[in-house]
Amino acid sequence: MRESIRIGGAGGFWGDSPEALEQLVLHGDVQYVIMDYLAELTLAIMAKQKSRSPSAGFATDFVSLALKPVLREVHRRGIRIVTNAGGITPSACAEALARLAREEGVPLRIGIVQGDDLMPFQDRLRNENTTEMFTGAPLPHDLASMNAYIGAFPIAAALDAGADIVVTGRCADSALALGPLIHEFGWGGSDFDLLAAGSIAGHLVECGTQATGGLFSDWHLVKNRENLGYPIAECRRDGTFMLSKPKGTGGLVTPLVAAEQLLYELGDPRNYLLPDVTCDISDAVITQRGSDLVEISGVRGRAPTD
Repeated sequence: MRESIRIGGAGGFWGDSPEALEQLVLHGDVQYVIMDYLAELTLAIMAKQKSRSPSAGFATDFVSLALKPVLREVHRRGIRIVTNAGGITPSACAEALARLAREEGVPLRIGIVQGDDLMPFQDRLRNENTTEMFTGAPLPHDLASMNAYIGAFPIAAALDAGADIVVTGRCADSALALGPLIHEFGWGGSDFDLLAAGSIAGHLVECGTQATGGLFSDWHLVKNRENLGYPIAECRRDGTFMLSKPKGTGGLVTPLVAAEQLLYELGDPRNYLLPDVTCDISDAVITQRGSDLVEISGVRGRAPTD
């Protein structure tokens, strides 16, 4: 069993650079790549597409633009990919992947994680008086989509079963990286400190170049912005991890850059709520370990909420 693995983050939204995957595959020395396509608005767009065609509703760019040029190299290097490009229709995305694999002559094992679609349960949820969490407004009657945020253990199960590529619908963004860590290191459901650390590693890399200077407040310190490096988390079995980017790429990885991205979309730093764990980064330590290389430690976790 490996003591550490390298996970690259090849994009943070539908429309991010299709060349990110190629950069990490060819120059990142990674064992896994995660690709996040689902901003909250994206699901609404995909739901509208599915209403027009049952085979639509997923991020077609993942198959045709990002993966196709490097699929054979991904297979040759044994790199495994986890992505929520499945959107509203993970099975349709998997079918498109299977077609591509046949065309390229690549034996591809595809895992699908489903179960996030709550539309079949809307009547039950109304009967349970489900309300909007901030305003208390009742559940609308004209819903276009309704999805749960799935955690990392189903992703790990797909990897355990031998999947080369795992396609999910709506999952917690950080679960894309936590799933491979559970699979590789055998972390259990009550290993809350480890699950929290892996989730924070995923949180850092799932938004692409935001973790390598792309949204840094001191933007003038970021060099070679036209060739920003995509982030890599080198994660250890003990839950500590290093954040870096491929050598020779632009961008910046420092404690301040990492700290800004750590706080992105986090809410309460002591209570970052995820499906698998409640994260606490209030005692996290970010240390510069080299040029464009920082170490993150001290992340803690507690049981997830009900």
